[in-house]
Amino acid sequence: MTQRSAFDAVIIGAGFSGLALLHHLREIGLDCAVVEASDGVGGTWQANRYPGVRTDSEFHYYSFSFSKEVREEWTWSERYPGGKEVLAYLNFVADRLDLRKDIQLRSRVSSAVWDEDSGKWTVELEDGRTLTGTYLLSGMGVLSQPVYPAIPGIESFTGECYHTADWPREGADLAGKRVGLIGLGASGIQVVPVVAKQAGEFFVFQRTPNYVVETTNEQVSPEQMRHVRENYDEIFEQAAGHPFGVAMEPARYSALEVGEDQRREIFESKWEEGGFHFANECFTDLASNHEASELASEFIRGKIREIVRDPDTAELLCPKNYSFNGKRVPTGHDYYATFNRDNVHLVDVKTTPITEVTPRGLKVGEREYELDVLIVATGFDAMTGTLTTIDIVGRDGIVLRDKWDREGLRTNLGISVHGFPNFFMSLGPQTPYSNLPVPIQLGAQWLQRLLSWARDNDVPLIEATAESEQWWVEECERAGEATVMSSEGEKAGAWFLGKNVPGKPKAFQVYMGGGQVYQEFCRAAEQDEYRSFRADLQVRA
Repeated sequence: MTQRSAFDAVIIGAGFSGLALLHHLREIGLDCAVVEASDGVGGTWQANRYPGVRTDSEFHYYSFSFSKEVREEWTWSERYPGGKEVLAYLNFVADRLDLRKDIQLRSRVSSAVWDEDSGKWTVELEDGRTLTGTYLLSGMGVLSQPVYPAIPGIESFTGECYHTADWPREGADLAGKRVGLIGLGASGIQVVPVVAKQAGEFFVFQRTPNYVVETTNEQVSPEQMRHVRENYDEIFEQAAGHPFGVAMEPARYSALEVGEDQRREIFESKWEEGGFHFANECFTDLASNHEASELASEFIRGKIREIVRDPDTAELLCPKNYSFNGKRVPTGHDYYATFNRDNVHLVDVKTTPITEVTPRGLKVGEREYELDVLIVATGFDAMTGTLTTIDIVGRDGIVLRDKWDREGLRTNLGISVHGFPNFFMSLGPQTPYSNLPVPIQLGAQWLQRLLSWARDNDVPLIEATAESEQWWVEECERAGEATVMSSEGEKAGAWFLGKNVPGKPKAFQVYMGGGQVYQEFCRAAEQDEYRSFRADLQVRA
C-alpha cells in the first residue's frame, strides 16, 4: 500500500501540542499528518526519562479538558504526576481519540519549504520521504532542544555520561557509584533527591542556586478524582483566567501593604501548601516589585537555613545575586533536605569554576573529582531551539533562523511569522509564560477557528503582518520590563531571556504580561477578522 504524501496540514511533533492540534483540526474536517521524530507519542515526556522527572504543576490543571471521554476515563494517581504517568496519559489520549492513524513515527523533519506557485509547504524527512500540506504547524515544544556544556575534555570522560533529555530508556545503574551532576535548573533539582538515594557518593556542582519552592506529593484519592471530573470545566476556566495558567486563587494583598507578622503568616501558609501556591497565591507583586520579590527571597533563604544543617552548605544554596522570580520557579520534593545526607556533597563552581573534564572525572580549579557517572542537566535552547535547528524556508527563500538573526525575535502573538504563509506555532516564542497545557489547548482551539474562518471566507493565505510583529515585539518588551524578571533574569542567566545559551541575543522568549491578557489579545484578533494575520491586505494591526 502506497503511503499518502499530500495533506491539508502537516503537524511536526506528537506531544501535548501535536495531539491537541491534530484532534482539533480533524474536528473541522482537515486531512492531517503528524510527523514525530521519536518512536512514540509524548514529546518531552517521551524524551525526558531521568530519575525524578515529574510535573511542576498539579494533576488537575496539567491535562486537557476538551474530551469528555478522556476526562471520565483517565485516573491520575499523584498530586504531581511522574513522567511515566504523564506519558501514559498522552498515550491514552492518542488511543481514546483515535489519533494514531494520522501519526507517522520515526519521521524526523530536515526541512520545510514554502512554494509560492502551489501555495503549499513541502516537508522533507531525513529518510528521504516528502509530504506536502497547505498548512504547516509546529508542535515541537518549548523545552525540547538540549544544550550541552562546552567544557574542555568532556568527550574524553571514560565513565558513563548522560544528559537528562537523553536518558537511557532502560534506565541507568547508579547504585553505589560516584556520580556527578552539572546543572541545577528544574531537571537537576528533580534529579538530586532521587539520585542521592542511589549513588555511593554524589557530587552536585552548583554555579547558580535556585529559589526552590518545596512541596509534597500525596496520592490522589477517589474523592479528589471525582471532584475534578465533576468540575473539569470550572477548573480549566480558572486556570485559563490566571496569569500563569494554574487553577489557583488570586493573591489579595501586596507584600508591602501588610504588616510583618501577617506577611510571615501568609508566606508560611503558602509554603506549607507547597509548590506554585507560594509563587502565585502569597502576594500580588512578587513578580512586579523588587522589594516584594526580595521579601520572598529572604523568606526562602530562611527556610533553607532551617532545613540544611550545615551552615556553609545552607549559605551556598541561598541565592544572593538575584531575587525570587529571577529564574523560572522550580518545585522541589525534599531538595534542600537531601543536602543533609552524608553521601551528598555540594561543590561551589561559581567561586572556583570547572576547568575541564578528564578521563577519570571533573576538575574544579586544580582539584579533580573522580566519577563513575556524569549527569548533565544543562537545560534547553528554549522556545526557539527546535524551530532554528531545521530549515524552515518561507517566501523568497528566507530561512526562519536567518530572519530572527537579522531582525531579532519577532512573531505575531507567538503564532505566525511575517514571510512564512500558512505556518503556525503552538507555544511559539513570545507566547505566555505559563503552565503549558492551558495555552496549548486554547491555542489549538483558536487555530481551529482561524482555519475554519479562512476556509469559509475563501482566504488562501494566513500570515502575520510586519506591523503586527513590531507591535508584539514592543508589547512583549513592555510587559517584560514591568516585571522583576527583566533585571533579575539577566543576573540569574534565565532561559526566558535566552541567557542560558552562549551567544543567544537577549530577548523575552515568552510573554510576561499574563496568560489571561494574552488570551484577550487573541480574542481581539479573532473579532477583528484576523486582519493582523492578513499580510496580503497590508493593514496595520
